[in-house]
Amino acid sequence: MSGFDENPFGEPVFNDPFKDPSIQQVAAKTANNNQNLDDYDPFSSSTNLAVSNTSQPATLQTNNQTLPEYKASGQQYQVNDNNANGSGVTQISTAELQRRQEELERKAAELERREAELLRNSNTSGVRRNNWPPLPDKFCVQPCFYHDISIDIPSEFQKIVQNLYYLWIFYAAVMCVNVVGGLLLMFKNTDFAYFFLGLFYAVLFTPASFLCWYRPAYKAFKDDSSANFMLFFFVFFFQLIIMIVQTIGFPNGGTIGIITAVSQFDGSFIGTILGIFCLSIAISFGLAAGGTLLLLTKIHAIYRSSGASMDKGVQEFQREFFRNQTVQQASADLARSAMQTELGRNRY
Repeated sequence: MSGFDENPFGEPVFNDPFKDPSIQQVAAKTANNNQNLDDYDPFSSSTNLAVSNTSQPATLQTNNQTLPEYKASGQQYQVNDNNANGSGVTQISTAELQRRQEELERKAAELERREAELLRNSNTSGVRRNNWPPLPDKFCVQPCFYHDISIDIPSEFQKIVQNLYYLWIFYAAVMCVNVVGGLLLMFKNTDFAYFFLGLFYAVLFTPASFLCWYRPAYKAFKDDSSANFMLFFFVFFFQLIIMIVQTIGFPNGGTIGIITAVSQFDGSFIGTILGIFCLSIAISFGLAAGGTLLLLTKIHAIYRSSGASMDKGVQEFQREFFRNQTVQQASADLARSAMQTELGRNRY
């Protein structure tokens, strides 16, 4: 039997199978492999992904690429990224991380504020209530438009729309001061043209400028509408010409410009004071014209950089025009009348 002496008459002797040379050789190789596995480091950059049948340690092949190393140095976090194409170091300071976190928090707060504003300005049906012009709730005239630059206008265009809104406010204020100047000229020179024409221009141009060039610009930036951009450029260009004429101030033209202001300096104390006041009005018209020219060039540059064109604006205008319910109803009535007329002719 295996493991015992073959002599049946002798004292049984047990043979140890682990003393067999072949068994001892296999055990030695196994111990050597276990020792190599204990020394194996899978995170070493010089290891290869291959385990040989010999006593060599297992290695991980990484194609000469190492994982990025993150090192903390003071208040900076350094990322070493070495690859086959080269090596680069990117440093992000704690101030930069804090700035990014504050920016994200600011954007989140802005979104919450917009949601609260929409809920506050909306009625039960979810439609936003008009808030411009800002009039009391029980006033005889109710607001006609919804106006909120921070909600309707994209963040990258909010500043230029705000500047356009401030320009309109400044121009409306200059028109009101022009009426006061016309009243003073009426008392001094008994000239009624400056006051009455100035009052007419203030009543006409102040709401017309808001409706004809500010609102189209507002809707153009809100909806990215080429048709509204076209309308804005067309009207705003003529607004610039009107402001230049108002700055010059032709006699009896209704606006106090440079010519009218200079004519008031007659050497008297009252004439000097009135001339300085009129000259300030003329300079204000000039500042409004300069701001108009500046914003016109900036908005035109934004419009051209967006890839828009005149053809796109015309197509959008035609699409919106024929989509209008009033136009559709008028077209249907016209087609119905033409059909009835044609049927009447064929009947006779």
